Amino acid sequence: MNDDRPLTRLDMLRFARRVVENQTARQLALIDRWIADEERREAGRKRRLAPRQPAPEWLIERALNGRSALYVHVGGCSNAGGRSKGVGRGQAVRALTEGGVAACPLCRPDTVLGILE
Repeated sequence: MNDDRPLTRLDMLRFARRVVENQTARQLALIDRWIADEERREAGRKRRLAPRQPAPEWLIERALNGRSALYVHVGGCSNAGGRSKGVGRGQAVRALTEGGVAACPLCRPDTVLGILE
């Protein structure tokens, strides 16, 4: 507005309104980010406090080929690898007796199950 006329009171009020509108939009965007951050933190808290599934009682660890079974473990055995799958008592007993799967030398599931080699 390169007019030679002086700014009127109405021009100044409209300018002030635009300034307040821009500041308000920035502040609302900031508050929305804070709300989103807090919602993410709250969701993380709820996930951490949610009841966890109980560990399986028995595990069968697979060999590297993924097909053959390597060891039978008691659930929670620190020697069980990431290729372990939770199984029931009957399946663990069958793996040890009929399947020829070795018992873990650390947790000795054969002793816990009452199967002596």
